[in-house]
Amino acid sequence: MLIAGADEAGRGPLVGSVVAAAVILDPNRPIEGLNDSKKLTEKKREKLFIEIQEKAIAWAIAEATHTEIDQINILQASLLAMRRAVEALDIQPSHVRVDGNKVPQGLIMSCEAVVGGDALHEEISAASILAKVTRDREMVELDRKYPQYGFAKHKGYPTKAHFEAIAVHGVIAEHRRSYAPVKKALALLD
Repeated sequence: MLIAGADEAGRGPLVGSVVAAAVILDPNRPIEGLNDSKKLTEKKREKLFIEIQEKAIAWAIAEATHTEIDQINILQASLLAMRRAVEALDIQPSHVRVDGNKVPQGLIMSCEAVVGGDALHEEISAASILAKVTRDREMVELDRKYPQYGFAKHKGYPTKAHFEAIAVHGVIAEHRRSYAPVKKALALLD
């Protein structure tokens, strides 16, 4: 039975897409050190990112944009991104384990939600690493476009530095307008 793990990264930030990944690991090609991506150093995540792509039976990365987040809310956007990642796998699994307490609607295979799954199941850990590294890289790219915001450092999370940058430079197109701090900043501009 082929089991895929699915997870997302980027629910909390004020800017950018929510990124999800799905991974089917190969039991004959074990990967040492898989864990919840938040518990790994950036260097370790980058190393595992490459190893997962080389050794997994199948993997895919997908996202839901900041516009979709504003339209359907972050929970639904996260589930949509995970569904897109699972559907993008070259080989479809017979079962999917999703990190969290909800499963994406519309998948044709059986699906289970696993709270804390990124620390319990290696396939979810692998998905969490692919999603986090991809999302972090997107924030580095956004930082090149808007260096005054410090995205490479805080990755779009609601930090003091991010709030200060919004206060000085305003809201950019990629900010999530449905998030309270962004809404508040926009109201001040009116």
